[in-house]
This record gives sequence, C-alpha cells and structure tokens, in this order.
Amino acid sequence: MTTFALTDTTAGKISSQLTHLRHQMGAPAIGMVLTLVVVCDERDQYDSLKAATEAAREHPSRILAVINRERDEANRLDAELRIGESTPGEVVILRLYGELTEHADSVVSPLLLPDTPVVAWWPGKAPAVPAKDSIGALAQRRITDAKAGADGIKTLAHLAKAYAPGDTDLAWARLTPWRSLLAAAFDQPVGKVKKGFVEAAAGHPSAPLLAAWLTERLGAPVKVADSAGPGLTAVRLSLGDGELAVIRGDARLATLSRPGQPDRHVALARRHTSELLAEELRRLDSDEVYETSVKRLARSFKG
Repeated sequence: MTTFALTDTTAGKISSQLTHLRHQMGAPAIGMVLTLVVVCDERDQYDSLKAATEAAREHPSRILAVINRERDEANRLDAELRIGESTPGEVVILRLYGELTEHADSVVSPLLLPDTPVVAWWPGKAPAVPAKDSIGALAQRRITDAKAGADGIKTLAHLAKAYAPGDTDLAWARLTPWRSLLAAAFDQPVGKVKKGFVEAAAGHPSAPLLAAWLTERLGAPVKVADSAGPGLTAVRLSLGDGELAVIRGDARLATLSRPGQPDRHVALARRHTSELLAEELRRLDSDEVYETSVKRLARSFKG
C-alpha cells in the first residue's frame, strides 16, 4: 500500500495527487462504485476506517474520512492518501482545522467520485438532523449508529423524529438476522399473536426498534423488557396455544420454539461493524420498512 501525506493542502491538490498515484500504481478509479464519507473523531478513526475498508472489499469505494480538529487554530487542511492492493479503492483522511471545521462540505465536494452514489456514515455522534447536515446533504444514503450515543434509545428516537428518506441506522442492520428468523417462523401457520416481548440489555436501541417492527407487522402490542444481555437475548410472542420464542443466551446460537414442534437451534451471532456497514451499502435507495418501524418507535417514545 502506498501512503502519501499532504500538509496545509487543498482539495484540488489532493485530487491531483490521487490521479498521480493511480497512474503510478496502475490502479484506475473506474472499479469504484460509490464514495463513502466517514465523519468521525480522531479517537474513533482507526476502528471506523478499518470497518469501512473491510466493507469496501464488497463495495469498492473512495473512502473520505473527515476529522474535525481544533476550531481555534488557523485554517488548514491536512490529508493522508492510501492506495494499494490491501486497500480496496482509495482512502483519504482529511483533518480540518479552524473555520474549515464548519465547512467540511466545501472540502469533500471536489473529492466525490463523479456519477456514483454518495453515502455518509457517522460511527460516533451524529448530527441532530442528518439530512440537513452539510455532509448529509451531499449523500443519497445517511448511516448513523444510535448505539454510540450516551442514551442509545433516546438518540434513536430523536433521529427517528428527524427521519428523511435515505436515513438508516446500524441499530436496524443489527436486526436483520432476527427479522429473517422471525419471518421464517411464520412460514407455517402458528395462529394470531396476542402480545409479545423483546428482551435485551438495558438501553439497547435495537430492542424498541424490533418491538416497533413486530407491532407493525403483527398488529399486536410488543413491549421491551430488560435482560442481562449481551445485546438482544429473546423475543417471546404469546399465541392462543402457547408461545413462539427465539432465545439467544450466548450471542452466537439461539433456540427457536413453536407450539407443537421440537425446538430448533439456529446460528444467530452478533456481527461486526464492517458486516453491518457492508449490508447497508448494498441498499442505496430508501428503506420503507425501516421508515415505518422507526416512525412507530418515534410515536411511542416518551422522553
């Protein structure tokens, strides 16, 4: 991998250097399918870029990491460019100082790949209204992670109230295996659901989101109950003749129980951030099911 540093530079010089490095290495940009803008803090940049780079193995991307530094320093833009066989696509780390921290879009805009989608990801604290953020306004898809907030459920509820088409949250991606398993459990008639509970570690934002999705789909009240964790641990749905339950005790395997049928063990492992991000990058249009679920969560949130 080739790494090149530029100090006190401009977006134009960064773009020219990227072109030079590509020609030097024989690595054209035509294989990249999107621009992923990662807005993060310095302390989070290693883990965030690692996840983004791993996700880019499935979705070759130009990854632009935007790191706002000291606001009271003189205006300056520093950049680190990474291109090579170990990096699928390109990685550009942008460190902004001074007033540039308030105008990150002016730095990012010239570096977006032409005629390809733009995705913005906030692995840490997200803006109150992602679609109205200067970076968010450049993107067709905006990914947040409520779990990074001090109060994950409150964070997700506030994001839900500010929802705009194209928004999503990794709390939703964490539910994909659960939703798939529960949907499959209803492939055979099991009767009407009367009520249900989603059990999870206290404050886990995916729990009320799953409860909202189930309530919307089943037409029955599904509430959240705290458990010892980790993460989501169970879904219990009361039926006329018993209970349909998915119980996960070790973050890897779950047991599916249905009335009149033997229990079945299924893989239900917790996934890494890179897997969650890669899943979200597969979909670049609005997710109507997420929209319906998150808006129901917003209506039910009290706080």
